[in-house]
Amino acid sequence: MRDDDQRKIDFQNIHMKLDILAIGVHPDDVELSASGTLLKHIALGKKCGILDLTSGELGTRGSGPLRLVEAAEAAKILGLSVRDNLGMADGFFVNDKEHQLAIIKKIREYQPEIVLCNAVSDRHPDHGRAAQLVSEACFYSGLRRVETELNGTPQQAWRPKAVYHYIQDRHLKPDFVVDVTPYVEKKMEAIRAFKSQFYDPGSKEPESPISVKNFFEVVSGKMSVFGRDAGYNFAEGFNVERTIGVNNLFDIK
Repeated sequence: MRDDDQRKIDFQNIHMKLDILAIGVHPDDVELSASGTLLKHIALGKKCGILDLTSGELGTRGSGPLRLVEAAEAAKILGLSVRDNLGMADGFFVNDKEHQLAIIKKIREYQPEIVLCNAVSDRHPDHGRAAQLVSEACFYSGLRRVETELNGTPQQAWRPKAVYHYIQDRHLKPDFVVDVTPYVEKKMEAIRAFKSQFYDPGSKEPESPISVKNFFEVVSGKMSVFGRDAGYNFAEGFNVERTIGVNNLFDIK
């Protein structure tokens, strides 16, 4: 992991408390899977940010530095309050004390009420491993005897109220879905900011599972399938770590 201030994009130029922190192991994970949900909550006045664990430097197409530039553009499109990157080693990060503490510091810095993170199981092995790493870090972040500092100042313990796992490549059955119908076009615009990763007839780079010509139709189709059962045109799906409660039966769609 690297301590590089250029990896942080703080659009308010201050350290702020976030309502939602979406964490992805690769730049574009959040855009592909949960950016409609972020757009919806930003429209509701919530402060949202993204924390990327790596720069995706092992990706088939593009490069780590290029994907950081693309991530910054996507962040502006989404209207994020902050985008940060921990500089972990793509493909070779592990779930250990060092990596957990790095995430704990960010959780305590941004104090999110809700954390969104990678799928619990997926085609890419990094996704499931990151899901477990982030989940455990969220728990340990709430223990006061786990000590961390920010710029030499001790941080206070902070545990998010909920951790939700967005569904990615593998079609898992969602525990709940979020209606993102009004935000689909803006979501697609944010995804396309990662132009190095997707279909380009003039590209000489190798083809990848997400660079095929019909990939955006796949993304749209998945949102349509998630939305159908709930009566939405388009939705994003999530899995939960604990039982969800509702205030009354009329709150359920």
